[in-house]
Amino acid sequence: GIVGLWSLAILALERYLVVCRPLGDFRFQHRHATSGCAFTWGWSLLWTTPPLLGWSSYVPEGLRTSCGPNWYTGGSNNSSYILALFVTCFVMPLSLILFSYANLLLTLRAAAAQQQESDRTQQAEREVTRMVVVMVVAFLTCWLPYATFALVVATNKDIVIQPALASLPSYFSKTATVYNPIIYV
Repeated sequence: GIVGLWSLAILALERYLVVCRPLGDFRFQHRHATSGCAFTWGWSLLWTTPPLLGWSSYVPEGLRTSCGPNWYTGGSNNSSYILALFVTCFVMPLSLILFSYANLLLTLRAAAAQQQESDRTQQAEREVTRMVVVMVVAFLTCWLPYATFALVVATNKDIVIQPALASLPSYFSKTATVYNPIIYV
């Protein structure tokens, strides 16, 4: 979940740093990969531990085939955790992905323009653009239903959702484990 979301964001940031070079001549090294992995796992631990310590809780979701944060019970304790989780584990990685890939595309477009739009650079630009669109659409397909569901249920306590329907967003998010290796490898 959170590790997967942030791994995609860190990967996008690393691509941005290598291609766009906002820090100068950045060379991606093993220590950068290690730092990225350590960050994603540390961040995930930071945001999955609070329900175990009393800030919200974990409950069975939908058809009770998996557990997730408690968006069903009202109260500021649960609502504040869901909102914090939404911002730090969906909005922030999505923003980083959009920022990184938008700048990457702008940089490639500028480089292609300097090379007077040869067929080769145009084709490379189209391929990168297609790849970025696929990555962002896959991310949103997997995670937007889950994030939207969480926010809707957490902010509308009177809403009644059938268990089978409540399970769908969770299943969508779990499909990321299938799509990501296909897209990113």
